[in-house]
Amino acid sequence: MKNWNKKHISKAAWFPMAGKWLFLVIMIVFTLYPVIYTVLGSLKTNAELTQGGGFFPKEWHFENYYQAFIQADFTKYTFNSILVSVSVTLLAVVTCSLAGFILARREFAGKKVLLALYLSMMFVSLGSVTLYPIYELLRAFQLNKSILALIVALTGGQATNVFLVMGFTKGIPKELDEAAIIDGCSLYGVYSRVILPLSKPILAVVALFSFRNAWNDYITSLIMTISMPRLQTLTVAVVQLKYSVNAAAEWHIMLAGASIAIIPILIVYLFANRQFIAGLTAGAVKG
Repeated sequence: MKNWNKKHISKAAWFPMAGKWLFLVIMIVFTLYPVIYTVLGSLKTNAELTQGGGFFPKEWHFENYYQAFIQADFTKYTFNSILVSVSVTLLAVVTCSLAGFILARREFAGKKVLLALYLSMMFVSLGSVTLYPIYELLRAFQLNKSILALIVALTGGQATNVFLVMGFTKGIPKELDEAAIIDGCSLYGVYSRVILPLSKPILAVVALFSFRNAWNDYITSLIMTISMPRLQTLTVAVVQLKYSVNAAAEWHIMLAGASIAIIPILIVYLFANRQFIAGLTAGAVKG
């Protein structure tokens, strides 16, 4: 009887575990399949790709990457993307850390209204509706003729990151702030000497999210640089690869460019993976 109970319990515990592993395998397949298809498609001819050939290329055409690199002028557009992404990341870390600190530690008139507006922006997707007003606002400040317009446009809309920092900051004991004030620190001294060093895990998450969004953005980058092709980012340039000088859709060249374009973000994830997991875990527990 005891042996039967043990076998029954072990089988009962095995089914949920098998279900979890099956779910994880399915999610991995759905996540990796587009990436693998893109890489393999970039090594095919355009005819083989558009006519629906096999999953693997019949012949491996590595020259597609050379054509993509030359046609897209990857050196220039990669520099633009790195400049925009790094600038947006730095600005997002500074602004989100300041906003999260103030919302977590200070009381002021209109705070609840401001928090309600932030929450509404998290659940209401305005999308491309705001692009024209943003462009007009930047043009009014005569910023639309430089890459600064794109950096400012992509830095906005950080409600989620602000709430991440705010939740993390609330988990830091206020006694540390009081001790710093007794020692003569001002409000910004508390922020820079106490809160900022302790918030490194969540700021790493904010930086990773901001870099990813800026690097992968297409619509905002296209609109803000539509009159200045020299300022286009790599994502916009990759889409332009689809069309050759003969006005024919060259999907294999575009996929080769896309494969090159995802390398930097994969490298960032590879090196920031540990900080990303630690930041999210800490933010979830403290928030």
